[in-house]
Amino acid sequence: MKILVCITHVPDTTTKIKFTPDGSKLDTTGVQFVIGPYDDYALSRAVELKEQFGATLTVLNVGTAETEPSIRKALALGCDDAIRIDAEPTDAFFVAEQIAHICKQNNYDLVLMGRESIDFNGGQVHGIVGELLGIPSFSPVMKLDIEGNIAKMAREIEGGKEYLEAPLPLVLGCQEPIAEWKIPNMRGIMSAKSKPLQVIAPANPQELTKSLSFELPPPKGACKMIPAEEAEKLIELLKTEAKVL
Repeated sequence: MKILVCITHVPDTTTKIKFTPDGSKLDTTGVQFVIGPYDDYALSRAVELKEQFGATLTVLNVGTAETEPSIRKALALGCDDAIRIDAEPTDAFFVAEQIAHICKQNNYDLVLMGRESIDFNGGQVHGIVGELLGIPSFSPVMKLDIEGNIAKMAREIEGGKEYLEAPLPLVLGCQEPIAEWKIPNMRGIMSAKSKPLQVIAPANPQELTKSLSFELPPPKGACKMIPAEEAEKLIELLKTEAKVL
């Protein structure tokens, strides 16, 4: 079995977000970057499947050289080798196109990634990759087991869970509780330094979309406290200021 796990390199969830003065991009000064939390679940399950079936496991990232610490962490957790597409991940289609290009060259049985990245929260890449490869994609997958050539999954849907089966190959967007996050040990960290990391130019560097500017949401306004006995004043404010009545 050949497995590809795709990871993002995103600001830590505790990071205070700020943008450059012109609002054109994220100000990365002092920002700590990590593997996307949903990708971490996908990575952990991929490592478990590798150990269970003796599969080969490749980690892929679309990003510049700054993402390599995250890639090395994935190698330390148990991935056999890594691929970095040397490009800025400008939009979901561009990223999906790069992943699909690598998949067509290597014929992976299973492509795992997070349900979405936590920077843009688009949740589109897995579906586009599946379409480009002409194979099924499912998300968000909460449980995954492999029996022979069949994947047995549990997927979160509106108001409940859906249980389904599908033959490999598949593209899956993952979320908790598909696996427990893993922490690399010292042996894994040392071995990651010698594992192959292939840097590849993007297959199609065409930029189809461009972000013009970013801005933070407006700060929350002050809270007005209205005494319980002044219900009429509260109603008036809901009409004139909040405009919800």
